[in-house]
Amino acid sequence: MKVTFYGVRGSIPAPGAEFVRYGGNTACVHVELNDGTDIVLDSGTGIRMLGKDLAAKTTPVHILLSHNHWDHIQGFPFFVPIYQPDREVIITPGQTYFNEQNAIVEQMRGSTFPVHPDNLPSKIRFNNLDKEQTKWEIGSATIKRLLINHPGGGSAYLITEGESKLAYITDNELYPPYKKENDFIGFVDFAWNVDLLIHDAQYLNSDMPTKSGWGHSIADEGVKLAVASNAKRLALYSHDPERTDDDIDNIVKDSKEFVKSIESNLDVLAAQEKLTIQL
Repeated sequence: MKVTFYGVRGSIPAPGAEFVRYGGNTACVHVELNDGTDIVLDSGTGIRMLGKDLAAKTTPVHILLSHNHWDHIQGFPFFVPIYQPDREVIITPGQTYFNEQNAIVEQMRGSTFPVHPDNLPSKIRFNNLDKEQTKWEIGSATIKRLLINHPGGGSAYLITEGESKLAYITDNELYPPYKKENDFIGFVDFAWNVDLLIHDAQYLNSDMPTKSGWGHSIADEGVKLAVASNAKRLALYSHDPERTDDDIDNIVKDSKEFVKSIESNLDVLAAQEKLTIQL
């Protein structure tokens, strides 16, 4: 399983010289399975560049959406495979509270985009699972999903291929002021023993209490979750659009110092565009 980051920002793209090293595109991660199957986690602006990289292939693309907030679907209209005749694009919507499973396509209707979705030459279909279904197969991998704590709802994903395990838990507020869908222990169980945990780390302690309830975690909380989950590696993700490269460097530095202080073997890094990790 090969994991490549194409978009790592939360909320809105962050262009500019101070955001070059880690990148300014919104959420998108590409997972290439050992059998060549392509799985895309979220469809933020990062999916535009991914689409160029996938254009030479003719095999199906599987998109797993965490939820429908703008920064997680806004890149879809610029995804090259949807303009390729007969290219299969299979979309699994997030478990949102609103019945808007087609939101990623519906954003292209009306006055918001010049290409109507009904005119796309690709074969787009939705994998609308039963509410109770939490496990299914894609290619050589088993996929599991779990409800996240986020305004409007959404899904986390666990991808297992052979002995390799990846957990994708973004836009997740570990300690929300509203009713939890899952608590800390629930996420520990979900991400137990993963090779790589990609977790929301948009906020800092200094952002609280102003941003409590906005649906994101403090970086420190993500680190503690990774340690409790016995994860081998943590990628801090969904960087705040105000967070410069230097700011993210400092977050990683502080996280590594904490991990060292508790004598953990966890490897901490910050998600970075075009960074590839082989599991």
